[in-house]
Parts: sequence; C-alpha cells; structure tokens
Amino acid sequence: MSKAVEKYIGELVAPEHIRMQEPMSKHTTFRVGGPAKMLVQVEGTEQLQKIVSYLSRLEEPYIVIGNGSNLLVSDKGYDGVVLKIASGMENIQVRGEKIHVQAGALLTKTAMEAAKHGLTGMEFASGIPGCIGGAVVMNAGAYDGEMSHVVESVTVVNQTGELMVLDRNTMEFSYRNSIIKNRPYIVAEAVLRLQKGEEAQIRSKMDEFAKLRREKQPLEYPSAGSTFKRPEGYFAGKLIMDAGLRGYRIGGAQVSEKHCGFLVNVGNATAEDIHELIMVVQETVKEKLHVELETEVIQIGEFS
Repeated sequence: MSKAVEKYIGELVAPEHIRMQEPMSKHTTFRVGGPAKMLVQVEGTEQLQKIVSYLSRLEEPYIVIGNGSNLLVSDKGYDGVVLKIASGMENIQVRGEKIHVQAGALLTKTAMEAAKHGLTGMEFASGIPGCIGGAVVMNAGAYDGEMSHVVESVTVVNQTGELMVLDRNTMEFSYRNSIIKNRPYIVAEAVLRLQKGEEAQIRSKMDEFAKLRREKQPLEYPSAGSTFKRPEGYFAGKLIMDAGLRGYRIGGAQVSEKHCGFLVNVGNATAEDIHELIMVVQETVKEKLHVELETEVIQIGEFS
C-alpha cells in the first residue's frame, strides 16, 4: 500500500476509525483471520464514495465487510484496505410501510424496528447475525423468507464513487445471489417494503424462530452460520451427516454435532483449519453421495 493511500485516508477519516495491521479475527463471526494492512471504519455514504473512487483509480486492493458473519479470512490476513460498514452507517427510518435502512444496520435490529411499528415481513431475519448490506448482496434468508421478498430498491456505490439506485427487478435475485455479487457495487442503503400486521403476532413469530435456532443450531460456538448452500433437491446438513462427517474435526474446526450444515470453531481454530475442513466435507460428500457442495462462506486471502 502506498503512502499516498495512507495519507489520503488519514485526512478523510478520523484517526480512531483507522487501524493498521488489524487482526481480522476481531471482525468475523468465525473469530479467525490474520491482519488487514489497513482497516477503515466507514463513517458515512459520502466518505465511502470518496474512498472507493480513490482506491479504484489507483487500482489499490480493497474489500468491504459488515458484521463479518459470512466471511473466512486467511491466517495470512489481507494485503489491502478493509472498509468496514457498521456503526457509521446503521440508520433505520420507518416511513409508513417502508423501511429505509443503511447497509451497516444489523438484520436483527431492523427486524425489531419493523416489529415495533407493526410491520410484518422481516421476521425471518430476526436471528441472522449479519448486516443489511451483506444480506442484500447474498439474498440472505431463513424459514421460507428471504431479502428478495421485502427489498423494493437498493442504493449502491459504483467504482467511480457514484450512487446508483437498483429496483428489485434489476437486482436479479436468486438463491443466495444477486446482481451485486458479480459486480463492483457496494450497498449503501436499501428500501424495504413490508405489510401492516399485529405487533404481538409478529413478535410471537420471531420468538418461535429464535426458539428453533436455539434448539437446532450450535449458537454456543463461533461460526459463519450455514457454511454451504442448499443443493437443489437436498439439504446440505443431511448430506454431510449421511457422509459420516458429524463431529469430524481438524484442529479447532469441527462439523457441528448439533447441525452438520454448520462448521464451528470449538476452540483456537485457525482459518486454515476451517478451510481444510470445508475441502474435506466437499470432497467426501462428492465421493460418497455424488453431490457437489458450494460454499455460502466467502473466503478471502491465501490458503494452502
């Protein structure tokens, strides 16, 4: 990274929001990952536009993260700029049956705000530990609900730093996918269209989903949620169980005994442990059951 980049970002961003050689283990739900050369806590949309435009012009490597809930960063870290969109961009505004929400707002907080205003449609998201930005990009979902059901429009920042508004049809949503996943766009804000409902019923449904998560998911361990996408016609967790991998462990990484679709950090796992376990699961399921598992988790950096 050039001194010019450090100087530019240093003049634009408050010192307390810039960290050099920052361990990514502090910023991912797996609790693993080596140092980022520079981590910047983005304080607002305009700041994001300026930084992205500058880095793109200089062809400097950068990645954008939110809560790090769907991310595996190499033990070697990331040799570039990590732009973290979280507390500086988490505003939520309810306007009638629409919610205008910035990319850094947590899904759980957004769902709670919807419930408070008697708006139904976001209950499925109440236990997903990610931010709106990442959820929109990957069309996050659970319990028969997904972001494509509620998104009306998405405001993104392109490589030149300009704002673009994409409507739900332009988003090309599909299973765990959207147009943004394959374009150099960064989510800044989304408009969600919900429906009027009864607050008591909405909260009851959210409580029901929370109970199901506690019963069926290994919430006691760091993880990235469901590690693999659901193959058409199958369930990833059942395939992994049927392949005899329940509880299979490499170092501190383990196939959850509670839900085989989750790979968990049971203690001092490295990113390499998790990466190796992902590959073993994929190879074993393909060999024994002739099904290819594709990861939901995004892997960043170099792995052996």
